[in-house]
Amino acid sequence: MRSELETLHEIGRLFSQARTAAGLTQEQVAELAGISRPRYRDIEKGAAAARATTLMNIARALGLEMMLVPQTMVPAIEALMHPHDDDDRPAFAVQPDDGDDHG
Repeated sequence: MRSELETLHEIGRLFSQARTAAGLTQEQVAELAGISRPRYRDIEKGAAAARATTLMNIARALGLEMMLVPQTMVPAIEALMHPHDDDDRPAFAVQPDDGDDHG
Protein backbone atom coordinates (compact mmCIF):
# COMPACT_ATOMS: atom_id res chain seq x y z
CA MET A 1 0.00 0.00 0.00
CA ARG A 2 1.26 3.48 -0.84
CA SER A 3 2.27 5.94 1.81
CA GLU A 4 0.50 9.29 2.05
CA LEU A 5 3.62 11.05 0.71
CA GLU A 6 3.79 8.75 -2.31
CA THR A 7 0.10 9.38 -3.00
CA LEU A 8 0.57 13.16 -2.79
CA HIS A 9 3.49 12.99 -5.23
CA GLU A 10 1.53 10.76 -7.63
CA ILE A 11 -1.47 13.14 -7.63
CA GLY A 12 0.86 16.08 -8.20
CA ARG A 13 2.63 14.29 -11.05
CA LEU A 14 -0.67 13.48 -12.74
CA PHE A 15 -1.89 17.08 -12.37
CA SER A 16 1.40 18.38 -13.77
CA GLN A 17 1.20 16.06 -16.79
CA ALA A 18 -2.41 17.04 -17.48
CA ARG A 19 -1.62 20.74 -17.09
CA THR A 20 1.33 20.53 -19.48
CA ALA A 21 -0.70 18.52 -22.01
CA ALA A 22 -3.47 21.14 -21.84
CA GLY A 23 -0.96 23.95 -22.37
CA LEU A 24 -1.94 25.69 -19.15
CA THR A 25 0.18 27.53 -16.59
CA GLN A 26 -0.07 26.89 -12.87
CA GLU A 27 -1.65 30.35 -12.55
CA GLN A 28 -4.37 29.46 -15.08
CA VAL A 29 -5.20 26.15 -13.38
CA ALA A 30 -5.28 27.80 -9.97
CA GLU A 31 -7.65 30.49 -11.22
CA LEU A 32 -9.95 27.93 -12.85
CA ALA A 33 -9.93 25.84 -9.66
CA GLY A 34 -10.55 28.83 -7.39
CA ILE A 35 -7.31 28.57 -5.39
CA SER A 36 -4.09 30.58 -5.19
CA ARG A 37 -1.14 29.76 -7.44
CA PRO A 38 1.15 29.00 -4.46
CA ARG A 39 -1.48 26.57 -3.13
CA TYR A 40 -1.76 24.87 -6.51
CA ARG A 41 2.04 24.74 -6.86
CA ASP A 42 2.34 22.97 -3.50
CA ILE A 43 -0.32 20.42 -4.48
CA GLU A 44 1.34 19.81 -7.85
CA LYS A 45 4.74 19.34 -6.17
CA GLY A 46 3.22 16.88 -3.72
CA ALA A 47 4.22 19.16 -0.84
CA ALA A 48 0.68 19.68 0.46
CA ALA A 49 -2.48 17.68 0.88
CA ALA A 50 -5.82 19.11 -0.20
CA ARG A 51 -9.48 18.52 0.49
CA ALA A 52 -11.35 16.26 -1.89
CA THR A 53 -13.38 19.21 -3.19
CA THR A 54 -10.17 21.12 -4.02
CA LEU A 55 -8.74 18.09 -5.85
CA MET A 56 -12.00 17.73 -7.79
CA ASN A 57 -11.95 21.43 -8.74
CA ILE A 58 -8.35 21.10 -9.96
CA ALA A 59 -9.19 17.94 -11.90
CA ARG A 60 -12.13 19.66 -13.59
CA ALA A 61 -9.98 22.70 -14.40
CA LEU A 62 -7.66 20.27 -16.20
CA GLY A 63 -10.50 18.54 -18.05
CA LEU A 64 -10.30 15.45 -15.83
CA GLU A 65 -12.86 13.78 -13.63
CA MET A 66 -11.83 12.53 -10.23
CA MET A 67 -13.55 9.48 -8.83
CA LEU A 68 -13.66 8.28 -5.25
CA VAL A 69 -13.55 4.49 -5.05
CA PRO A 70 -13.53 2.03 -2.15
CA GLN A 71 -9.99 1.25 -1.05
CA THR A 72 -10.54 -2.45 -1.67
CA MET A 73 -11.06 -1.67 -5.38
CA VAL A 74 -7.79 0.25 -5.82
CA PRO A 75 -5.67 -2.79 -6.85
CA ALA A 76 -8.19 -3.79 -9.52
CA ILE A 77 -8.39 -0.24 -10.88
CA GLU A 78 -4.60 0.08 -10.93
CA ALA A 79 -4.37 -3.22 -12.79
CA LEU A 80 -6.78 -1.87 -15.40
CA MET A 81 -4.86 1.39 -15.71
CA HIS A 82 -1.38 -0.13 -15.76
CA PRO A 83 -1.48 -3.64 -17.26
CA HIS A 84 1.83 -5.45 -17.44
CA ASP A 85 3.32 -5.68 -20.93
CA ASP A 86 3.22 -9.48 -20.83
CA ASP A 87 -0.10 -9.70 -19.01
CA ASP A 88 -3.06 -8.08 -20.74
CA ARG A 89 -5.79 -10.03 -18.94
CA PRO A 90 -8.80 -8.33 -17.33
CA ALA A 91 -8.29 -7.34 -13.69
CA PHE A 92 -11.02 -9.71 -12.48
CA ALA A 93 -10.15 -12.75 -14.62
CA VAL A 94 -9.85 -16.04 -12.81
CA GLN A 95 -6.30 -17.29 -13.11
CA PRO A 96 -5.93 -20.95 -14.18
CA ASP A 97 -4.04 -23.27 -11.86
CA ASP A 98 -0.44 -23.92 -12.93
CA GLY A 99 -1.02 -27.66 -12.67
CA ASP A 100 -4.13 -27.55 -14.89
CA ASP A 101 -3.48 -29.82 -17.91
CA HIS A 102 -6.76 -29.30 -19.79
CA GLY A 103 -5.54 -28.86 -23.27
